[in-house]
Formats: sequence, C-alpha cells, structure tokens
Amino acid sequence: MARYQKRIAWPLAITELPETGGRVADPLAPMKIIAFDESGEALTSVAFAKLLERWRDGGVREARFLIGAADGLSQAERASADRLLSFGTATWPHLMVRAMLAEQLYRSTTIIAGHPYHREG
Repeated sequence: MARYQKRIAWPLAITELPETGGRVADPLAPMKIIAFDESGEALTSVAFAKLLERWRDGGVREARFLIGAADGLSQAERASADRLLSFGTATWPHLMVRAMLAEQLYRSTTIIAGHPYHREG
C-alpha cells in the first residue's frame, strides 16, 4: 500500500479512527464522501477515474473515502456519503480495502494523465 501512496500525485492523508469514533480534520469545501460498502456500486477503474476527474474539474477540493471497521459502516455514515462504492460482494479485510483503494487512486492518476499504466481488456 505504501508503494502506491508514494506514487499518487494528489495530496493524500490517511486517518484511521478508533472504533469508538474520533475526529478528523475539517474538510476542504467543496468536498465529496465515498463510502465503501458491500451494497455499493462496483465501478471499473476507468469509471472510477472519470468520476474523480469530473469532481476535480468541477471544483471539488477534497474526496474522503470511508472504510468500515469490523462491523462495517453505520447507517449514518452510509447516508452521509455522496457515493456508495464496492470492491465486490465479498467481505474484505480493512487493510486489504485500504491497499486496493490506494492502488485504484494511483491507477486513476495514470488514467487521467493518459499514461499507459492502465490497459483495457
């Protein structure tokens, strides 16, 4: 995961909250929240990159990604999200989802930049 984090061209901060809740930094406005949930929409890498690109070009200054703890996300957390996304219907360990998200964020930067890292088909 750290390998991809270092390669992402966008500012990136990871905040892991304790299961009892916690405080994160005040958001930059405008902001979008993406929550990962098994009931969420599964996007291709290109569709995910296009979503982030559309938000960026529309003036969104920050995207926050919520990954649930062992019991998943609360109904309030799901309701607060602008988008619910999924990495499939399987249950994934928290650290695995973090690694998959980091890779997809890096892949998005390369897709948006037109770099040949991502290959279709």
